[in-house]
Amino acid sequence: MKMYFPHLKRWRKELTIGKETPENPAWKGVKGLIAKMADSLSVAFISSVDEEGFPCTKAMLAPRKREGVKTFYFTTNTFSLRVAHYKANHKASIYFCDAEGFKGMMLRGTMEVLTDAKSKEMIWRDGDTQYYPGGVTDPNYCVLKFTAIDGRFYSDFYPRSFIIEE
Repeated sequence: MKMYFPHLKRWRKELTIGKETPENPAWKGVKGLIAKMADSLSVAFISSVDEEGFPCTKAMLAPRKREGVKTFYFTTNTFSLRVAHYKANHKASIYFCDAEGFKGMMLRGTMEVLTDAKSKEMIWRDGDTQYYPGGVTDPNYCVLKFTAIDGRFYSDFYPRSFIIEE
C-alpha cells in the first residue's frame, strides 16, 4: 500500500508551514525534528555553488554547534574548494538524512567562512589536532557558519516546506 498511495492525487499534497503561531502548531513539530536530526545524525551534507553555477554537495561531520534551528557551525579546512565556493557565493544548503526512517531535512540559507579566534575556539574539540596540527590557531582551520532561511522536510511520502523566522 505504501507503494500505491503516494501516487494518488489526494496523497501528493504539499503542506507549506510558516512561522510558529497558535494557528500553526505544525511548525513546532518540524522545528523539533530539525533539532533532533541535527543533534543525532553523525553526517550532514552541505552544498555550495561553484564558479559555473552548479551545485556541489559534500558529506561532512555533523555540525559542532547549533543555535536553535537557524544557525549551524561546522569545522573545515580553510584551503578547501568548498571554502573558496562560499567566499565567492554565500548561497548554501545543508541536508540531514535519516536513512532508517526514510526522512530528509533540507535547509536553504547562507554560509559564512569564519577565521576569527573567538569562532574557532567556540567549536574546537580535543583531538582536532589530528586534522589541524597547529591547534586552534592553525591557518588551515576555519569555521563555517550556516544561517537558514527556509527548508523542506520529507517523511512518509509527504513533503512539507517551511520558513524559518527565529
